[in-house]
Amino acid sequence: MPATRTTLRRGLAAAAALPLLAVAATACGYGSEAKDDDSAKSNVSAGGKKLSTDTVKIGYFPNLTHATALVGIQEGLIAKELGGTTVKPSTFNAGPSEIEALNAGAIDIGFIGPSPSINGYAKSDGQSLRIVGGSASGGVKLVVDPKKIKTLDDLKGKKIATPQLGNTQDVAFLHWIAEKGWKVDAQSGKGDVSVVRSDNKVTPDAFKSGSLDGAWVPEPTASKLVAEGGKVLLDESSLWPDDKFVITNIIVSQKFLSEHPDVVDAVLRGTVNTNKWINANPDKAKASANAALEKLSGKALPADVLDPAWKSIQITNDPLAATLQAQADHAVSAGLLEKPDLKGIYDLKPLNKILKAEGQPEVADAGLGAE
Repeated sequence: MPATRTTLRRGLAAAAALPLLAVAATACGYGSEAKDDDSAKSNVSAGGKKLSTDTVKIGYFPNLTHATALVGIQEGLIAKELGGTTVKPSTFNAGPSEIEALNAGAIDIGFIGPSPSINGYAKSDGQSLRIVGGSASGGVKLVVDPKKIKTLDDLKGKKIATPQLGNTQDVAFLHWIAEKGWKVDAQSGKGDVSVVRSDNKVTPDAFKSGSLDGAWVPEPTASKLVAEGGKVLLDESSLWPDDKFVITNIIVSQKFLSEHPDVVDAVLRGTVNTNKWINANPDKAKASANAALEKLSGKALPADVLDPAWKSIQITNDPLAATLQAQADHAVSAGLLEKPDLKGIYDLKPLNKILKAEGQPEVADAGLGAE
């Protein structure tokens, strides 16, 4: 990969100024404001020894694809590893706003999707963040109106929504269209398929009204469309090796990682323990995540949305680094991103040390690790 680091093209930079939807939203469109999350049972482990800082500020989205954060904070599993260091959680509704918060020191560690991770790293010339772990894979589907679309070829000439210009799902759909041999102008969305950038908050109503023929969207929006009569025509997981691709990473500011490695280690131990608990107790974890969502959004997800959405998401410690590189390449080929140098975006040494101690398999950085 070329050593020259480049920034986003003008169109994607403009999109980044808008609320970029980088991962699945619970109801859910993205705003730009962070909100303090008081949903946790305990944000500090009683009587524990304080680490190298009084507080660790953790950002995440109120989304099922951020189940590690939802459950880990809700159940106190992350706080337990931090001793007397307090967890200060904040929720975000946009990838760019979380990256801005990380750069400004408003948060130290964040759960976030691949597109804003790539964009944030490239735009900072590799200085802002490191990806230190994985969190979730999958949870993205193409849902269509079965009366209008019966096969994948029927998408030609139809109006299909993605959450935002240049976001993770938008890039994936544009790449899929190109693979079909169809032409679409990435910026306008016009072409053989009409790509309509539609906030996940309004997509279900637009689909129900008939103004959209389908949508390539994350969970739980996909399951909301199914509940409105839609049909899953394609699960994006089927397009990836071993049916896995990164949808949520764990990032940390390089400054915080350098100054407080003990805190980063503790948070990672908490996330590893949380993921282990989620995978061992899927029904309890699903209920915990939904309870956290209810506290954050004021409304729990109904069973006909929650159950299928939860099943389609894989909780994992593996950041699936090779798929991050592939997603960056897809954005480049779509004309949304100039080729970035992602070398150094990962630092998986702390996570692998924890996994080794737990007797779990270590994870790879696909050659994109820090020296």
